[in-house]
Amino acid sequence: MNPGTEGPRDEEGAAVTRDPDAGAAGIDPERLWLSDPQPRRGRRPAYSREAITAAAVALADAEGLEAVTMRRVAARVGAGVMSLYSYAPDKETLLELMVDHVSGELTATGPPTTPTGDWRADLKAVAHLQRSHMLRHPWLPAALATRRSPGPNTLAFLEHVLAVLRPTGLDGASKLEVFAQLTAFVSGHVGHELAQAAAAASADRAAAEARYLAAVAADGQHPELAAALASPGRPLAPEATFGRFLGRLVDGLDAAP
Repeated sequence: MNPGTEGPRDEEGAAVTRDPDAGAAGIDPERLWLSDPQPRRGRRPAYSREAITAAAVALADAEGLEAVTMRRVAARVGAGVMSLYSYAPDKETLLELMVDHVSGELTATGPPTTPTGDWRADLKAVAHLQRSHMLRHPWLPAALATRRSPGPNTLAFLEHVLAVLRPTGLDGASKLEVFAQLTAFVSGHVGHELAQAAAAASADRAAAEARYLAAVAADGQHPELAAALASPGRPLAPEATFGRFLGRLVDGLDAAP
């Protein structure tokens, strides 16, 4: 066969039959979130899109996002690989489903909190909730690095955040920007936090970094850094560090558009 005429294949090299109605512009949110997730023909299978998504989430939680392949997810639910493509035609679609699936945890028993009217305090509470959520699912920051189409669970959480921001007087577009800014901050911070925790697990590396910074501070070429390192230290507990950074972000937000 001419390599140039081969059809698309998944991340494991298996041939994939694409939906002929799918456009080249990527995932269609209407079809993903508003259409029936069940296959249109054939007998009803013993598994569902919910079960497939939950299996993918469990795999990512245990082994990381790179471990999520259609073949391994199929094995977890006891399905054939090709049958999964009726529910998620590719890994990108599966990631959309995974992100929205875990977002359901944020509003599982209703709104996370009732807005108090103190929007800065409420917004900080939202951020702390997001941080805990991402730490439970360490693959989320990477999954959120590319634009995602908000599913029903994500929209329920967004609805809560917009209610939190009602007292600001911001217009709708500005509120959405604040939500995006906050989520990006939390996602980036958690990604850094996880990387730092992994690095700190190596005592040799931590000691080497301390020696390196001490040498740089003493070389006379970095007086500002030397002064910063010589200043009284701040609590290094992850929660305290996150709180300080979050305070600088939220307290600096202007309530005007």
